Amino acid sequence: MFNETKKSMQWGDETLTLETGKVARQADGSVIATLGETSVMANVTFAKEQKPGQDFFPLTVHYGEKYYAAGKVPGGFFKREARPTEKETLTSRLIDRPIRPLFVPGFKNEVLLICTVLSHDLVNDPDIVAMIAASAALTISGAPFMGPIGAARVGYVDGEYTLNPSCDDMHELRNNPEQRLDLVVAGTKEAVMMVESEAYELSEEEMLGAVKFAHDSFQPVIDLIIDLAEDCAKEPFDFQAPDYSELFKAAMAAGEDKMRAAYAITDKQERTTAVAEAREAIKAALTEEQLEDENLGSALKKVESTILRGDVVKTGKRIDGRDTTTVRPITSETGLLPRTHGSALFTRGETQGLVVTTLGTGDDEQMIDALTGTYRSNFILHYNFPPYSVGEVGRFGFTGRREIGHGKLAWRALQAVLPAPTDFPYTVRVVSEITESNGSSSMASVCGGSLSMMDAGVPLKAPVAGVAMGLILEDDGSYAILTDILGDEDHLGDMDFKVAGTEAGITSLQMDIKVAGITQEIMEKALAQAKAGRQHILGEMSNALTEASEFSAHAPRIETMQVPTDKIREVIGSGGKVIREIVETSGAKVDINDDGVIKIASANAEAIQKAYDMIHSIVAEPEAGAVYNGKVVKIVDFGAFVNFFGKRDGLVHVSQIENRRLNHPSDVLKEGQDVKVKLLGFDDRGKVRLSMKVVDQETGEEIVEEKKEA
Repeated sequence: MFNETKKSMQWGDETLTLETGKVARQADGSVIATLGETSVMANVTFAKEQKPGQDFFPLTVHYGEKYYAAGKVPGGFFKREARPTEKETLTSRLIDRPIRPLFVPGFKNEVLLICTVLSHDLVNDPDIVAMIAASAALTISGAPFMGPIGAARVGYVDGEYTLNPSCDDMHELRNNPEQRLDLVVAGTKEAVMMVESEAYELSEEEMLGAVKFAHDSFQPVIDLIIDLAEDCAKEPFDFQAPDYSELFKAAMAAGEDKMRAAYAITDKQERTTAVAEAREAIKAALTEEQLEDENLGSALKKVESTILRGDVVKTGKRIDGRDTTTVRPITSETGLLPRTHGSALFTRGETQGLVVTTLGTGDDEQMIDALTGTYRSNFILHYNFPPYSVGEVGRFGFTGRREIGHGKLAWRALQAVLPAPTDFPYTVRVVSEITESNGSSSMASVCGGSLSMMDAGVPLKAPVAGVAMGLILEDDGSYAILTDILGDEDHLGDMDFKVAGTEAGITSLQMDIKVAGITQEIMEKALAQAKAGRQHILGEMSNALTEASEFSAHAPRIETMQVPTDKIREVIGSGGKVIREIVETSGAKVDINDDGVIKIASANAEAIQKAYDMIHSIVAEPEAGAVYNGKVVKIVDFGAFVNFFGKRDGLVHVSQIENRRLNHPSDVLKEGQDVKVKLLGFDDRGKVRLSMKVVDQETGEEIVEEKKEA
């Protein structure tokens, strides 16, 4: 009934298995990849005809995690997996980026790739397994895919690269000083196609070594996919790339001069208008038959790319007049918004980000429900890209994959320099509002985010800057690497290579390739050029701010205190009665964790001190010989009971009230009276012994009797 094919190999510490032929047999390609006990099923279907008038490649990648894979039931009211989580969205992008450029140029049939996590052993991250399964499914599907690709994750501990570190090793790297890298690389046999990383100030040489280590490590995976395909791949889909060379020649002849003049305009809005007019002029010069050609869009795009790319490689001069290494003019400002905790406006050329930082307490931490478990994050970064930033009218209000991906890139770049939660017990939320965009708005978010957090008083280990690099690679092998690329250079170029870091090293690296990969020589040169650009930007940022500012008057102050774990119950009280009383009486916000760390937050220093004193009186023990403020709570014949330490009472014997004989304590005391007492100690039964007569009731100073001379 089933025509199964199964291939296995030892990969690192685990067994990698690829199997097909038993499940989802109506898909064009279906593969279940298993690493350890983590299994992902990838299913590929593609349309056998192109939709009329389709002028782009409609590839859709969806990665989904099923809670049953980890033996869990979804939380919340709805027990069905809902909208994609951030992890699912980022992994969908991770799979899409290396495979998209490998479809045969001109193929515009609809392709749907669905990756489903079937089992998760909580050790091997399913994102790498999903990329391998997707590559294998595409390779055997018959689709015009020039793969396969392999993928691997790399860690870096004690100067050594590690292959596919466990989920625990990669979780919250900021709190794991031994682990300095989380790097994902995908590529073909010959070249690297995609890089995504979170790093902790690694040098360019260390990052390049990690990429090479990953590329070498997944070569056996590519061989395994080829071995699988040799046994069960479907017949290749009969697709011939369309030949529109004559249409391209006609378009060049009709409008090369106009298009070249349009791209000579340095202002983006004026250039965009001129390019659109040049396109219309070309169309006006073409025949009816040429205008109806479904490859017209591709021909016009090729006209634009030929003019833009050829001039840059030949002359080294770009469309805005810069050379290949110059960064656009930068202006940095901080403290723009009066009521926010921290704000910055970072402008680089025609790209601008208004970045705002808010400081919160433990209650504001983001709770994340993942297959590996539920955990909290005290650093949140949100990136918004409204249509007006590029002068367009478009749909507004929906957070797309792009916003999530760019926000995560900036998050990775900045979290490496955050202080430890024990040193800075705040929840930090950064929001980047992109107000103008012409290339590399994610890197503007990194620069603005760094300045905004410093303006909010966050003691970063070092400022962080980011720069986007581009590549133009011609058929003859000649190339140009571009620093700080424009939107058009990104759109018509061959590489988007984003590098962020401090003066000391790289904190994040992301690379996407639109051609069949780049060589190590090109990557090495791009990293070196990016380092120079990053250092220049850091210098420009220092004109605005070089270290953390004073806290805003509107930001909460947080004090931490450690209490014994066996005292936590006393601080909380029955049904939370005690802690509610502390919050209501002091006006401060109080958070307690299971380790006995208590965070007290308020914009009012007096409220923090009051809450601190109330908690301290509950958990601390009184010290013999110390003087305390107290209140008389009960008067009896033999003395007075005084509340002097939280809820603790003690007896002041009638002989310890004053240095004279009293008929009754009520002669000098009354209930509710404030007094000052010294703790003399404890009797044999543990009862507290207090004294008033040895303390000056006005000053609170202990009275020391002078010894009489003999």
